[in-house]
Amino acid sequence: MIHRLNSGRRILIYPAVHPSEVIAPRTLLLSLIALTHNICDYKSKYIASNQRNALEAIRQIGVVRVFLEEIRDWLPSSLLDSTVLSFSELHLSFQKLQYLLEDCTRDDARVWMLMNSERVADQFRVLIRSMATALDILPFDSIHVAVEVKEQMELVMRQARRVRFDVDPEDKRVVEAVKKVLIGFEKRVDPDRSELKLVLDHVGIRKWSRCEKEVRFLESEIGFENLREEKREVSLLSSLIGLLCYCRCVMFDTVDGFPAPRPEANSRSEVVNCLNWEDFRCPISLEIMTEPVTIATGQSYDRGSIMKWFRGGKAVCPKTGEKLKSREVVPNLALKRLIQQYCSENGIPFGDSGHRSRDIGRTIAAGSLAAEEVMKMLSKYLSASIAAGTMEERSKAAYEIRILSKTSIFNRSCLVEAGLVPHLLKMLASADSERQENAVAGLLNLSKHSKGKAAIVENGGVDLVVDVLKEGLKVEACQHAAGTLFYLASVEEYRILIGENPRAIPALRELIKNGSDRGKKNALVAIYGLLTHPANHRRVIAAGVVPLLFEILTSVDSEALVTDSLAILATLAEKPEGAVAISRCRALDSIMGILNSLTSRAAKEFCVSLLLSLSTNGGHNVVALLVKSPSLMGCLYSQLSEGTSRASKRASALIKLLHEFHETRSSGPVNRVLPQERFVHVR
Repeated sequence: MIHRLNSGRRILIYPAVHPSEVIAPRTLLLSLIALTHNICDYKSKYIASNQRNALEAIRQIGVVRVFLEEIRDWLPSSLLDSTVLSFSELHLSFQKLQYLLEDCTRDDARVWMLMNSERVADQFRVLIRSMATALDILPFDSIHVAVEVKEQMELVMRQARRVRFDVDPEDKRVVEAVKKVLIGFEKRVDPDRSELKLVLDHVGIRKWSRCEKEVRFLESEIGFENLREEKREVSLLSSLIGLLCYCRCVMFDTVDGFPAPRPEANSRSEVVNCLNWEDFRCPISLEIMTEPVTIATGQSYDRGSIMKWFRGGKAVCPKTGEKLKSREVVPNLALKRLIQQYCSENGIPFGDSGHRSRDIGRTIAAGSLAAEEVMKMLSKYLSASIAAGTMEERSKAAYEIRILSKTSIFNRSCLVEAGLVPHLLKMLASADSERQENAVAGLLNLSKHSKGKAAIVENGGVDLVVDVLKEGLKVEACQHAAGTLFYLASVEEYRILIGENPRAIPALRELIKNGSDRGKKNALVAIYGLLTHPANHRRVIAAGVVPLLFEILTSVDSEALVTDSLAILATLAEKPEGAVAISRCRALDSIMGILNSLTSRAAKEFCVSLLLSLSTNGGHNVVALLVKSPSLMGCLYSQLSEGTSRASKRASALIKLLHEFHETRSSGPVNRVLPQERFVHVR
C-alpha cells in the first residue's frame, strides 16, 4: 500500500527532509525499506507519460530493496559512519523519488505531467544518480549479504550511471501535437479532432469526468502560481485549461454523472473552518505569516523572521531546538493560500494585500491568447447547441455554461456576448430538475457581470427567476435563484423592480425559513441588498422577516448566518418603523447576549449599530433597559480599541447616549453601572 508523504504539497515540488542525526540505525533502515516498498508499489499504477523512465527507476529500487532486506537480518548494533551517511542520503533520494512517482501516477494531472516531460525525465536521472552516489560510500566489504545480492547491487550502480532517462519519443510527439493545437487556437483555427483524440488517448482521458478533473487541477495550479512573484506558468496553464475545456465540450457527448459542484468563490472552506487560526502565526514573531516557508525540520515560519534568526548565527530550529544541517527554506504555498483565505473570510488585512492582484479569475483578461480565443469559440459552439441542439445537447450545454461562467470574468463576458442569457431563461420553465438547476446556476454566475445583469432584466428574467425561487424543482435551484436576485439587486433600478414583484420578498422569507444553510445565506444577502432601496424596508417588515431573523440569532450555530441577520436588523432599525418591528419581538436581552458571545468583528459592528439605532429610534424604554445591563459597557469599550473604525464610532456614540440618559435619571431608581471616569465624548 502506498503512503503519501505530504498530500498538501504542490506538484513537482519535493519537500524531502534529512533523517535526524540521532535516529537509531535500525529505525533508519526499516524506514528505508518501507520507502522502497512504497516506490515499488507504483509499478501497478497507470503512468501516462515518462512510463519507461518510471518503470526503470522502480526496477532499480526493487534490487536495492532486496539488498536492504538482507541487511536487516544481519544488522549489528553499531554501524560505520559511512554506512549511516549512505543510508541517510538514500532516504532523502527515495523520499524525492516517491514524490515524483506520486506525481507521475496522479489521475488529475496527466496533461501537466506530459507537458513537463523533459523536467520529469531530468528529475528521474538526477535522483537515480544520487542513489548511486549514496551507494558509493557504502562499505560493501563490511556488510554480510549473499554474493549474488552484492553482484546485483554492483550492476544496478553501473546502470544508474549509464541509463540516459530520455523523454519517450511518443511523449515528445504528443507534446508537439498539443503545441500545434494551441498555436492554432491563437490563430482562431478549429483543431483537427484526430489530433485532440491523439492527445486524450495518450494520457488516458476517455470520459468527460476525467477531462473535468484535469481542468480542476490546472485551475488549482493557477491559484498556486498567482501566489508567486514571477507567475511564469500562468500562460501555459491557462492555454491548457482552454484546450481541455474545448475537449470537454466538443469531444464528449455526455456527462458521465454530474460531479460534485465546484465550491462557490465566496463559500467558506471546510478546511479553514477546521483549522486553529493560531497555527497561522509565526512561532518567532507571533504575527500571522505573510510569506510562510518551511525549514529542514518541517516547521513553518514567516520568511523574514526565520532569515533574521539565521543571520543571528543560530543554526537550530526555533521551535524544536533541533540542529539544522541546512538553512534552506522552501515556500509553503499551500499554507500561504490557507492564510489568505482565512484573512479574506474574516476581514483581516493580509500582509501583501496592497500588491496588485493578477489572479486571472478576477480580471477581465484571459490568461493567454490561446485561452482567450478558445473561450470565444466555445461561446459560439454552446450558443448553437443550446439554441438548436437535441434535448440532451441543450442539457449538456447548460451544464458547460454553468461551469465555464463560474471560472472567470472573461468567460462570463464571452458567454453573455454570445447571447446565451435568453436561452438559459427559457430553460427555467423546464420540467427537468437538473436542467432547471443548471440554467439558474448559469444565470447566477452571469448575473455577476454587468452586461449579464442587463441581459437578464431586459429579457424578463426577474419574474422568471422569482418563479424558480418560489417553486423551483430542487432546493439548489431555489438558492441559486436567491443568489441571482442578490447580484441583480446591486443595481438601483433592478432592486426597485425586484421589490415591486409581490412574490419576491415573501419567497425569500420562505427560503430563510425552510432552506438549507446555503439557501438561507443567499436569501439573507438578497434581502440585505434590496434594503438599499428605502421602499423595500416596508415590504421586508410586512413579509414577516424580522421574527425569522431573531430565530436565527437564538437557534443557529452558523456565525455567518448570524452576521447576515444582524446586518439586516441593523439596517431596518435605522428607520422608526423598523425599530418598532424589532422592539415588538422583545429580544433586546437576546441582542445584548449575542454581543457578548460573538467573535466576528463584522457581527459585533452590526450588533452595536443595531443597539444604537434602537436607542435612537426606540425611545427611552430601550435605553433604560440597556443601562441596566452590567456587561454591555465592557463590550462597548472593547469595540473602541478592538473593533473596526465604524464600530468604534458607533460604540462611542452609544456610550455617550447611555451616559446622558444615566445623568438625567441619576436621582431615579436606575442602578449605577456606568463608570463615569471612562466617559467618551463624540465630536
